[in-house]
Amino acid sequence: MTKSSAYLAGIRRLIVQAEHAGLTDKTDRIYVFNKLLALLKVENYEGSVLQEIADTEQEKQLPSIPDLIDALAEQAVRSKLIEDLSDTREILGAELMDVFVDRPSRINDDFNTKFRQSPETATNWFYHLSQASNYIQTKRIARNISYQAATHYGDFDITINLSKPEKNPKDIAAAKHKKTTHYPACLLCAENEGYKGRIGHPARTNHRLIRLELGCEPWYLQYSPYVYYPEHCIVLSEKHRDMTINKQTFERLLEFVEKFPHYFIGSNADLPIVGGSILTHDHYQGGHYSFAMDRAKTDYEFSLPAFRQVSCGLVRWPMSVIRLRAEAKSDLVLAAESITNVWRRYADFSADIHPFTDQIPHNTVTPIARSRNNLFELDLVLRNNRQSEAHPLGIFHPHSDVHHIKKENIGLIEVMGLAVLPPRLVDELGEVEKMLQGKPAEIEAYHQEWADNLFARKGILPAVQAAETVRTAVAEKFEQVLEHAGVFKRDAAGQIAFRKFIRHLQDQADSTS
Repeated sequence: MTKSSAYLAGIRRLIVQAEHAGLTDKTDRIYVFNKLLALLKVENYEGSVLQEIADTEQEKQLPSIPDLIDALAEQAVRSKLIEDLSDTREILGAELMDVFVDRPSRINDDFNTKFRQSPETATNWFYHLSQASNYIQTKRIARNISYQAATHYGDFDITINLSKPEKNPKDIAAAKHKKTTHYPACLLCAENEGYKGRIGHPARTNHRLIRLELGCEPWYLQYSPYVYYPEHCIVLSEKHRDMTINKQTFERLLEFVEKFPHYFIGSNADLPIVGGSILTHDHYQGGHYSFAMDRAKTDYEFSLPAFRQVSCGLVRWPMSVIRLRAEAKSDLVLAAESITNVWRRYADFSADIHPFTDQIPHNTVTPIARSRNNLFELDLVLRNNRQSEAHPLGIFHPHSDVHHIKKENIGLIEVMGLAVLPPRLVDELGEVEKMLQGKPAEIEAYHQEWADNLFARKGILPAVQAAETVRTAVAEKFEQVLEHAGVFKRDAAGQIAFRKFIRHLQDQADSTS
């Protein structure tokens, strides 16, 4: 037990900032002070708690909650209260913030009370709570490099992801010696709520879930700790079961946007390569944001004889998207189920579309639901995960000529026009900018041809213009990434093949509904 009082200023400031954030009240000052003393193992405190906190209130500029948590964790390392590991710092930080966060029952009661005022009032409150409690890592997210860039398909969102902490050698060594445990079963399980965390599994003591019912089943709403866009939420099944796209998926997505009409919600595809990073837990992602794909227009309208109440169109987008609209959820569900069933079996060898290899399926969809203009809207993005010798990572996956920018899977967020790019690009693109300014630069070999082409087109540029040129060129590459992932290409042959599928769909949809 340390007798150090070095924590005390940080504790007092944390309490004041938590009050400013609405996490606690002046009535709780003595209680939360004692809880924080216990967590940090501070003893022999002498002083007037209430007076010292009142004095702290008068300080002109207080550090933010994330900065205070980091400082207290650093002091805990110096005091040898915890090991100097990223995970142990996070565990302590989450425990400190948990002192200020109500139990799940109270959180859900408050959410439901606000929901009766309006769904947006409820989500605004819960989003603020998730930020203020440091569950959403606002300080780390601020490190991300994010911008928009114009493309042929609208303004894409580009993000270089710098928010997740890098592991140092001590972290890596500790992970090798961690005990194997299967609780919680995965990062998305409801059992993460309040979980202390361990080496290799994030701290979730300050994590809270909103209880929902979707499709007569228990589901949960939470926000992503590393949001990529405003109110980036995750909706997860209570059951730890594999991702599946079926009729019930469409019913749940549309029921969600009926409950929360200001949010969109979508599901990653349910097959490897074209699916998300976690296929072992049924979940969706949503939020309060309009992506380039949301704003994209339909450039070909068609009808399905079996579903006269549903309007259908092909979206002007680099990937292959069918947009459905209807007043009734049930009409949309049946149409989406029928289209998906037809697509799962559809073959067009001239377009390289094979639905099966032996009994292994390749065709599936990425669905996205919205409520717009008093109609329910559902986008079905057609996906195929087949591989070949020429494209071992996937025929409809980023091809090798764009891997220097984006090599990873194209999940739901990327599908809608938000590129999540790797941290290595910060330094690498900086060197390309130097080259465009006529300065000595160390260009990675995999960027060299691209950089040379940029220089040949643009010549020597001022710093600001060089940076803008690189940003635009990255967006152009991401545009190609999405075109690679499109099963029906945007050229004439691809669009003829897409219309051929629509005719097949019109012939077959009735019999599969």
